[in-house]
Amino acid sequence: MDKELELLTSLLENKQQVFSEGISLSYGKVASHEVFVAKCGIGKVNSALNTYRIIKTVSPDLVINSGVAGGAGIPVGTTLVADRVTYSDVWCGPGTEYGEADGCPLYFTPAPNIISMAKELIADNKVSFGLICSGDKFISTAAEIYAIRSHFPDVQAVDMESASIAQTCYLTNVPFAIVRVVSDTPGEGENLAQYQNFWTDAPKKTFAVVKTIIENL
Repeated sequence: MDKELELLTSLLENKQQVFSEGISLSYGKVASHEVFVAKCGIGKVNSALNTYRIIKTVSPDLVINSGVAGGAGIPVGTTLVADRVTYSDVWCGPGTEYGEADGCPLYFTPAPNIISMAKELIADNKVSFGLICSGDKFISTAAEIYAIRSHFPDVQAVDMESASIAQTCYLTNVPFAIVRVVSDTPGEGENLAQYQNFWTDAPKKTFAVVKTIIENL
């Protein structure tokens, strides 16, 4: 979203912009690395299409997806570095596992070196590592979390883009990482109000984690 994009582009030195393949990209330096930043859009189709456009345009060595997610057992403000990603709303019929996209593994695995690096560099009890489940619906109730957890008991957070971005990277052989901050906790209090009131300082912490990862590549 635009709110997330503005926080990320502020990390870039010597920022410039280019429009290519139907997508607007900001680019500049973070440490010694050339970094391109773009908005993936909300939902699986938008995020998959725009991830593919970025890959075709700049041939990245690594795709990092960042933004917000709903917490499934972890509190608001927690930064989650995904160690696995899957779908919460996919089933391709008999003979397939729930969550498994056609021709793909059940779990998409982010670049192991990025996960290991994050664990070594970030000694913070508000940074967690775990499973993100993605689907084309904003999750807002405890019943919805319960339904997702019935398939994936160790889910840590839910969102609408991580798995489709991961699948695009998997199919194009591009390493990826997912870093999300918990903006709300579905089923705990007024999670829509949590989400709407979240956009102050909390997301900056997640983007600081992203910056740390990039600086240490």
